[in-house]
Amino acid sequence: MKITIIAVGKIKEQFFNDAVLEYKKRISRFSTIEIIEVKDEKIPENASEKENFAILEKEGDAILQKIPKNAFKIAMCIEGTSLSSTDFSEKIDKIKAQYSNIVFIIGGSLGLSEKVKSASDMRLSFGKITLPHQLMRVVLLEQIYRAFKISANEIYHK
Repeated sequence: MKITIIAVGKIKEQFFNDAVLEYKKRISRFSTIEIIEVKDEKIPENASEKENFAILEKEGDAILQKIPKNAFKIAMCIEGTSLSSTDFSEKIDKIKAQYSNIVFIIGGSLGLSEKVKSASDMRLSFGKITLPHQLMRVVLLEQIYRAFKISANEIYHK
């Protein structure tokens, strides 16, 4: 089983990077994990709708080039399905039965292009709030780790 996270942008703050490394280490007991970063495009101040669309498309094309073949693709987006941690764990277990790679896709400041969302097998939301993409990466890793702990019938409270 392999987990791949494709994310727009780099982690800039050390505390986020430390959290990412810690959860990658914890997850490695259950699965191999890879994080692929694609370049985030500079958004001009007061960007027009057309400029924002062009940025989303460019980032989306970069994401689509990085998606491994024969993977179950999950787009992280606010309009996606919300699951409890237990339901998320069960969903991962079902996906693992059919796929050897699960790919989670995190967009940049503008989100994900419609092209990326359409190419995904599932749209997942962690609620109606908007999270900075760096924090979203940490939250996603924590939930993946929690899902594996739940699946293994291990206690996890931190």
